[in-house]
Amino acid sequence: MSTTTTSHHDAHGHDDHGHPTGLMRWVKSTNHKDIGTMYLWFSFTMFLFAGALAMLIRLELFQPGLQFVRPEVFNQLTTLHGLIMIFGAIMPAFVGFANWQVPLMIGAPDMAFPRLNNMSFWLLIPAAILLLASFFVPGGAAAGGWTMYPPLSVQGGMSIDMSIFALHILGVSSIVGSINIITTIFNMRAPGMTLMKMPMFVWTWLITAYLLIAAMPVLAGALTMLITDRHFGTHFFNAAGGGDPVLFQHVFWFFGHPEVYIMILPAFGILSTIIPTFARKPLFGYASMVYATAAIAVLSFVVWAHHMFTTGMPVAGQLFFMYSTMLISVPTGVKVFNWLATMWKGSMTFETPMLFAVAVVFLFTIGGFSGLVCAILPVDIQLQDTYYVVAHFHYVLFSGAAMSIMGGVYYWIPKWTGHMYDETLGKWHFWLTTIAFNVTFFPMHFTGLAGMPRRIPDYSQQFAEFNMISSLGAFALGLSQLLFLYVVIKCIRGGAKATNQVWEGAHGLEWTVPSPAPFHTFETPPLVK
Repeated sequence: MSTTTTSHHDAHGHDDHGHPTGLMRWVKSTNHKDIGTMYLWFSFTMFLFAGALAMLIRLELFQPGLQFVRPEVFNQLTTLHGLIMIFGAIMPAFVGFANWQVPLMIGAPDMAFPRLNNMSFWLLIPAAILLLASFFVPGGAAAGGWTMYPPLSVQGGMSIDMSIFALHILGVSSIVGSINIITTIFNMRAPGMTLMKMPMFVWTWLITAYLLIAAMPVLAGALTMLITDRHFGTHFFNAAGGGDPVLFQHVFWFFGHPEVYIMILPAFGILSTIIPTFARKPLFGYASMVYATAAIAVLSFVVWAHHMFTTGMPVAGQLFFMYSTMLISVPTGVKVFNWLATMWKGSMTFETPMLFAVAVVFLFTIGGFSGLVCAILPVDIQLQDTYYVVAHFHYVLFSGAAMSIMGGVYYWIPKWTGHMYDETLGKWHFWLTTIAFNVTFFPMHFTGLAGMPRRIPDYSQQFAEFNMISSLGAFALGLSQLLFLYVVIKCIRGGAKATNQVWEGAHGLEWTVPSPAPFHTFETPPLVK
């Protein structure tokens, strides 16, 4: 970049060297760090928006009776909260981490296809606008839930078409980004960086990228069939025309189950980076971690119908999916064991990233156990569509994925900004988030076991106390994320200088790997800088 103070900007927003400046620097950026930063800010914006929807849901459920929103608006809140959290918050955040860290960790100058990288980010913006706007058009964002089950999703208004189109665009973005990540990892590793020497985070993203390429077209197929049912007179899911609504569930969950692992595998990679650093020991059982990740990826395609135990499947099918679901908990258990063994007899210190990592291991394990409970066929027939399931997947997705993202931000933000974050405020954010999360979701195990159905705006008096506790926890959880925003902005704007060895210990290497200077242009970058 230009070092002279006299450089002027031309009418097209470029400096003397032809590099975009100002807003154009971001719009045209082909630099993996800038694009990673944009992914992370986009994700955090969506996280706050979807969290606000969740707080409205909990406001309505604060006490029995209909208070704040009409039942159809309540359905829209649950639908959009799910879609935006999954496709707008969790997934883009992990892609942001991949953009920032994968090239640095494997010694590559950038991603393999920098312009494709730019495209895969900017596709998110129209998709997000469509998703958010679907809330405001007549008919609202569908009673079919985030899963968009027919027949409800066949009958709704144009908001459902907007949601479907948004998901198509997000799917294209994911597939394109995954191709980019796989190509980068296979073709651009530094000399000597064999596959079995790659950091665990790179491995988890390599496997996640394959899952995305396999799963997203399946979702596209289900949504395309849904669109033709809605507008072109087909009857894929219409029983009156010889179709089958349960077919949609099979196709959807054949995407949806790998999807939940797409949202947790990069989190495992982040944990496998943070824990060895603060235990000051190498990761225990590196090879077994790689194989466990691959095993999870393969098995994630043969467990989909455990979401459908109450749809009238043959008993043989039910038994297969029960056993395969129990089997997939084995490689996950291997990972938890390896993290605990990494911490065992380590010289541990508990800075904010490590606090998040330890909490994730503990809380994610609770979510894993409740998932094992749901895998037991006769038990799940009782628990299907109750708040027990809501508790289960939030323990996996919030305390597994979202809190890993927070820990990863605290871990890498000194590298990204050159400044240290405020450790005291970071710890405040950790404790507020962790306590509020458990206050919100732990009582849902009890309301679910007692039979309270999910996605219903009103409920029986017997559930009032637990719902009040959950709602108070949810408000605290939402507000504590504003502290996170403050810590991040404060760190970006200044603070103590970060050193080369931010986290002392055996794993400081990635801090000292010099990364190439940013090159923001659509021109061909010079080979010699």
